[in-house]
Amino acid sequence: MHRRDLLRGFAASLALACGGRLYAAPSSPARFLLVFLRGGYDANAALVPYASDFYRSARPNLAIAPPRRGDDGAGALRLDAEWALAPALRASIAPLYDAGQVAFVPFAGTHDLSRSHFETQAHFEAGYGDARAKGRRTGFLARLAAELDGIDAMAFTDALPLAFEGGPRIPNLSLRGRLRAAVAPAQAERLVALYEDDPLAADVRRGLELRDELASEFAGQDPSASRGALGVRGFEREAARIGTLMRDRYRLGFVDVGGWDTHVNQGGATGLLADNLASLGAGLAALATSLGDAWDDTVVVVASEFGRTFRENGNRGTDHGHGTTYWILGGGLRGGRVAGEQIAVERANLLEDRDYKVLNDARDLHAGLFARLWSLRGDALDRVLPGARTLDLSLV
Repeated sequence: MHRRDLLRGFAASLALACGGRLYAAPSSPARFLLVFLRGGYDANAALVPYASDFYRSARPNLAIAPPRRGDDGAGALRLDAEWALAPALRASIAPLYDAGQVAFVPFAGTHDLSRSHFETQAHFEAGYGDARAKGRRTGFLARLAAELDGIDAMAFTDALPLAFEGGPRIPNLSLRGRLRAAVAPAQAERLVALYEDDPLAADVRRGLELRDELASEFAGQDPSASRGALGVRGFEREAARIGTLMRDRYRLGFVDVGGWDTHVNQGGATGLLADNLASLGAGLAALATSLGDAWDDTVVVVASEFGRTFRENGNRGTDHGHGTTYWILGGGLRGGRVAGEQIAVERANLLEDRDYKVLNDARDLHAGLFARLWSLRGDALDRVLPGARTLDLSLV
């Protein structure tokens, strides 16, 4: 697709933007950013199925309290009769949701059942959905960039991800290279002594502590799960820079965020995972702010390779699962709701008595987005996501 075709596509899509549609037609060439949570985040820690008695019985230590009368902030924040938002996202994502700029899609994911980080991440990023992916090193965002012909794309990653491989030459920008190593203890002592009587002494000490925290964060990540991705606190710090770059130049982007493989002591309303979600939400809010007016023409998808087991394990964590919940954000979104095909959250509806089923395929969801954002249809859309159907998220 050429640039001159974009405006014609947007004009045509106005006719589709009737009431109840999830995506509003953009007023100028769209921006799309994929935020990929490597490690398989626990969707039930973000979008809480509070109406389910099975949820509470399956998670005696991890279940988040349901919304409370008077909304004292201690429980989840009610979104509708079935779902609530985790308290960790109250300050960041809830205002965007109330403004209609966020939608959640539960029972989402790929149809890969390996529950392997490496295999399912590759399945997601390749975007083929079947055996056609074997032996082919090409990603669905690379194929999208080829169809869009001239749209600037950027991977905000240490190395080019599979999602962007095999297409036009796309640059990558590491967001954490300058933060990798802590200061050696002896050097830190000398710096503290040097500034001992200086007004900047407290700032120097805090700066050294921060570098130690960052080094610990990166060193502690499971490489098979996060694959060297930026940590979630790093994403929070760098999200505004991503937004500025997307606003000023790039129309297509990818960033991966690690640290979601929570097998042990993940916590519930508070704890490790809640802290991660709070940082993720704060980063997404900062991204929206930094985009300014361009936020109205931006769509952000937050996804993960898979979800986690519905029941907690013996270590007060969760294990590799299947279906998960995607987030869709944007200033022009007709959100403020939980979208997509859904079923009751009860034991009888689990996959293999352990996981969420996948009812909303990632490829179909992306096909629906790309059809609306760039008017991709027919052969063009099939080259990006072969065999995908266009998922219309107006069907709730």
